[in-house]
Amino acid sequence: MDVLLAAVIFVVSYLFIMMEKINRAIVALAGGMLLLLTGVYDVNDVFFQYIDWNTIALLFSMMVLISITERTGLFSFIAVRLAQQVGGSPIPLMAGVCGLTALGSALLDNVTTVLILVPIVLKITKQLQLPVFPYLLAVIFSSNIGGTATLIGDPPNIMIGQAVEHFTFLSFVIHLAPVAVIMFMIMILMLVPMFRKKLQTKEANKKQLMEMDASLYLVHSPMLYQSITVLLMTLTGFVLHAFLHIDLTVVALCGAILLLLLTEKEIPTEQVFSRVEWVTLFFFVGLFALVGGLQEAGIIDELARGIVRWTDGDYVGTAILILWMSGLFSGIVDNIPFVAAMIPIIEEFESYGMVYLDPIWWALALGACLGGNATLIGASANVVVAGLAEGNGEKLSFLRFMLYGVPFVLLSLGVATLYLYVRYLIPYMG
Repeated sequence: MDVLLAAVIFVVSYLFIMMEKINRAIVALAGGMLLLLTGVYDVNDVFFQYIDWNTIALLFSMMVLISITERTGLFSFIAVRLAQQVGGSPIPLMAGVCGLTALGSALLDNVTTVLILVPIVLKITKQLQLPVFPYLLAVIFSSNIGGTATLIGDPPNIMIGQAVEHFTFLSFVIHLAPVAVIMFMIMILMLVPMFRKKLQTKEANKKQLMEMDASLYLVHSPMLYQSITVLLMTLTGFVLHAFLHIDLTVVALCGAILLLLLTEKEIPTEQVFSRVEWVTLFFFVGLFALVGGLQEAGIIDELARGIVRWTDGDYVGTAILILWMSGLFSGIVDNIPFVAAMIPIIEEFESYGMVYLDPIWWALALGACLGGNATLIGASANVVVAGLAEGNGEKLSFLRFMLYGVPFVLLSLGVATLYLYVRYLIPYMG
């Protein structure tokens, strides 16, 4: 009975999220509440097992940092300077935004990167009177592709890196960065022709942009230098967290609280909190609760175990099926809980005679990270971008995003399949 209830509640909630008639946070929270009322799980399960409070706290901390820093005019300054560097040309601007997003997502993590870059993109497109959707689509695709390349780029990679002792930061770069670079190039070659006709701006807008003095946007006060310093310290902490043995969430919380203390006289804490994207945070809470229902009912675990039964233990078939299953499933639910459910299953594969599991781990990482591009709830970064855009009056349509996201994910998984087959599976069969 719990299986049927969890499945029905999840599907109905998902349909309402797609229709966008009711705020997605309310729908997700209502779905979680129904799971509680019907006894699929209890309060302790949902609050202490299924809701990833580390992710919520990390997002909240970065929103506080970004909110305070934005008041200094720093992002407006960067936006104008970036646009001026490419002469206000829409196509080079898109390529530059994609490159920055992918690089930032690889070296930091994709959630932090989009929190920093999306406000900049919104300001640039408004200044040049450009449609914002193509740029936000490019940011989401780039963030998930860039996050695929390193251990710290995307939460699923962090989880896999913690589960497999011999995987290091360099391991992820060597094995996943090549296919991430290939997918990034394919993405650029797809998006530019697709949106070329829409990405037009008037010469008057370009001229006005080039004549602007970007430094005028900066508010020269102690808060500017405090914000820059704390933000850089926090980002440095992200890069070095593995060496410092400090959790990413702790680094972010320390940065947010320190900046709140330093700037309290210039900007009251109440004002900072009023600019936090609470709808996005509560949507995450509801989403974790919904997927938790699937986990509690055993649906995700049964799907994972079905892989081995379906392939009858065939090594090559198992690796490719995991790639596609994780890719397609991560487009429907957030990839974090799916990877959490898959890790113990893959660890059990040794009992089926699969001794060399590395290619299967890489298949899981590629599927989870690249599959997140399918829908607006496929990855944490997607939800954050949608929340930031909506907070600025630019609502991203769930269905419109899917029209671009699903085909791109299918292409990504096809490329990843070829990569896995050539680099790992053919040598294994030989």
